[in-house]
Amino acid sequence: MSATLSTTPPRWDLTTIFPSLTSPELLAALDSLKSRIAALDIPPGATYDFVTTALNQALDEARTVRTYLSLLIAEDATNEAAQAVMSELRGDSVALSLFGTRYTAWLGTLDIEELLKTSEVARAHEFGLRRAQTLARHLLPPDEETLAAQLSLGGSVAWTKLHQDLTSQLEVTVEGESLPMPAVRQRATDPSEAVRKAAYEAELSAWKQVALPLAGAMNSIKYETGLLLGKRGWKSPVEAACFSNYIDEATLTAMLSAAEKSFPDFRRYLKAKARLLGTEKLPWWNLFAPVGETSQSWAWPDAEAFIAENFDGYSKKLGDFAREAFTNRWIDGQLRPGKRDGAFCACPRSGESRILQNYSPSFDAVSTLAHELGHGYHNRCLSERTPLQSGTPMTLAETASIFCQTIINDAALKAAQSPVERLSLLEGALNDACQVVVDITSRFIFEKAVLEQRKTRELSVSELNQLILDAQKQTYGDGLDENYLHPYMWAVKGHYYGSTFYNFPYMFGLLFSLGLYAVYQQEPDGFHARYDELLASTGMADAKTLAQTFGIDITQEAFWTASLDVIRKDISEFERLCDGR
Repeated sequence: MSATLSTTPPRWDLTTIFPSLTSPELLAALDSLKSRIAALDIPPGATYDFVTTALNQALDEARTVRTYLSLLIAEDATNEAAQAVMSELRGDSVALSLFGTRYTAWLGTLDIEELLKTSEVARAHEFGLRRAQTLARHLLPPDEETLAAQLSLGGSVAWTKLHQDLTSQLEVTVEGESLPMPAVRQRATDPSEAVRKAAYEAELSAWKQVALPLAGAMNSIKYETGLLLGKRGWKSPVEAACFSNYIDEATLTAMLSAAEKSFPDFRRYLKAKARLLGTEKLPWWNLFAPVGETSQSWAWPDAEAFIAENFDGYSKKLGDFAREAFTNRWIDGQLRPGKRDGAFCACPRSGESRILQNYSPSFDAVSTLAHELGHGYHNRCLSERTPLQSGTPMTLAETASIFCQTIINDAALKAAQSPVERLSLLEGALNDACQVVVDITSRFIFEKAVLEQRKTRELSVSELNQLILDAQKQTYGDGLDENYLHPYMWAVKGHYYGSTFYNFPYMFGLLFSLGLYAVYQQEPDGFHARYDELLASTGMADAKTLAQTFGIDITQEAFWTASLDVIRKDISEFERLCDGR
């Protein structure tokens, strides 16, 4: 158990990063960062060791300052002072990004084989060096890269910020009560169908009111993305996304093929849930409806104790990390107006994390908390790496989070006191898996279509609605009531407004982590050290290479099918429990 258990969800402590937005420490850090970025250069005769060390130092300082400001804004989007400082910092961020591009182009001119023979720093960064040679072939001329980066401040960066600001401050009227959007979306798990339906209808109405500017943001971001990727010589956004995620297209194809073949099984789950709720098909407002019952309380102290105890069951190192996060108030679990929706983990400095969550007293929230603590543990494992060694792709960034989530889900299932409690826990796990396999595929299909169609013209709100509905029908099929889907999911998900294809890596993370967990269960001796080494190396090797150290071949559909078979077993048990009630 943690040293001190909060009685209510805590608010994180950011003062250990900087005392305040106006503190001398932050002002000094901003000045230092500005000076360090301005000093970055690659003069004639510059050595690889000197330039790389300087860039690592700048990236390290930038991470701390930028993360601190983003955390202030995430906890309160109305913090105009933080927004203003962040806006000023964006100019320096562009300068740092431009130097990174120049650095990559420079690396592309070096004799890497010769460099690796003479430089210890180069050998420590070999993977990045070899990737840089590929990236260098996909760069625009220097003046064009500079112009693209500068224009992004008034383009994709500004549109992304608009989505964040607009959605975090969106108020929704539900049955006469004004609520922030995160609170409305939380009602999707309310025990009352009337409450869930009212929230769903109010949510769609609210998204409709802001759909026009969000469609403008979507169109602008996707046009800029597609245009620049084409100019840089990528054959498609998918090819570029695979490279960014340290996988090849064959791996993505194998995974998506296995996923598609699992859709009928997920529809079995959805239909069983519908039967349990007394309907033939699920309307969207029942997608996240709770089923079964649990006698376990999930107030915040219970969540802390349960996570720490079961993390200990895997390893004392993991349990101690969770207690450190709880004791040092690295977590913001309170639900407040102006606070960002969803959950995330950020790393303001080496080995240290901050977690944002809108906690509710449910096992689903406990599972989410374990997920984000997994990200934090991954950050801890990367603490000895330089910024250029720790640039983990999204595919591998989900490994530790889902592994930790699996530990907690398994522990809860083993502790279940009755079939109805087991049903409730299976529902939570399967609901998550359905989102990560089925819904994520719908998001991939949607984004791929938008990028393709945006090449020629803007897409209207109604066209975006239709594209997302078509994608939902392709994936959920007859598992959901096609008359009650979610036509504004493209507006809900901030992922569409940031990195390209911020979707399929989640599926990779789930299925890859399930495969690793199976290895752990079969061969626990020596697993922990190998696993920590994998987490410490996610910026230093591609996914295929790291997987091979555990005997896993991610290029083969059979691996992904085997991971999905674990979920299929849970679906079959869920069906039996539903039909036996």
